[in-house]
Amino acid sequence: MKAVIEPSELHAWQEQGRFVAVFDCQFVLSDPLEGPEYYDGAHIPGAHYAHLETDLAGPHTGDNGRHPLPPPAQLVAMLERCGVTRDRPVVVYDQDAGVYASRLWWMLHWIGHPQVYLLNGGLMAWRKAGFPVTDVRPEATPVTYAFEGVVRNDLVVETADLLDEAARGRWVLMDARGAARFRGEVEPFDAVAGHIPGAVNHPFETNLTKARGLRPAAELRADFSAFLGGRRPDEVVHYCGSGVSACHNALAMYEAGFGLGRVYIGSWSAWITDPARPVAR
Repeated sequence: MKAVIEPSELHAWQEQGRFVAVFDCQFVLSDPLEGPEYYDGAHIPGAHYAHLETDLAGPHTGDNGRHPLPPPAQLVAMLERCGVTRDRPVVVYDQDAGVYASRLWWMLHWIGHPQVYLLNGGLMAWRKAGFPVTDVRPEATPVTYAFEGVVRNDLVVETADLLDEAARGRWVLMDARGAARFRGEVEPFDAVAGHIPGAVNHPFETNLTKARGLRPAAELRADFSAFLGGRRPDEVVHYCGSGVSACHNALAMYEAGFGLGRVYIGSWSAWITDPARPVAR
């Protein structure tokens, strides 16, 4: 199944009355209040808001990073409040590139939701196409999601797993942060700059066109194939600062035909909680 849907496709679904759920994930890491304000100012009609820090992240333990995974029940409860059943297609979007929306896209795969798509180009592309926006929050009738209780834990990598497997050299760590953060020249969010030793840098922006949409699948496949250099896709573990933009690389590889990828959700912000762990710059 493809990972993205074009604005024209979503608009046609809505015009046809197709029972599709839409989630707005607009967010700004430096100011968590801005995303909800953007949503209240303008969003796709019928879209519910999913907040990165309250809906798409769980409790902090001190060593699990800035955006740890929530319990599956928390995600399911949000879906139920918004009237989403297991058989309902879900479309997620944010301002443009999909970096925040990709987190919800990946989490829905994590709980086994069968149909989920990223709106290509986000709200910017939707508005550029001339489709309507609103400032009205949708009403929803709560439903039972019919969650089967089985999550894809094979997609989740913990710090202990990383220490064990990375030492054996069997995993390729793909860092989705910008090159300057990867090199340790700047660090706007975390207390320590640098990257996990042995990691390779593939900034999530590499997946995008100039218009901030996802590049065509064939281009992504050629890019990742060259990047892998003969390594198997299932040997890749995605990470970033806190497990958000890593999901964008996972989504791009999925769109390219490489299947669902594993994500080190704690990412750099969890790795650096133990000063004994090595840091590369």
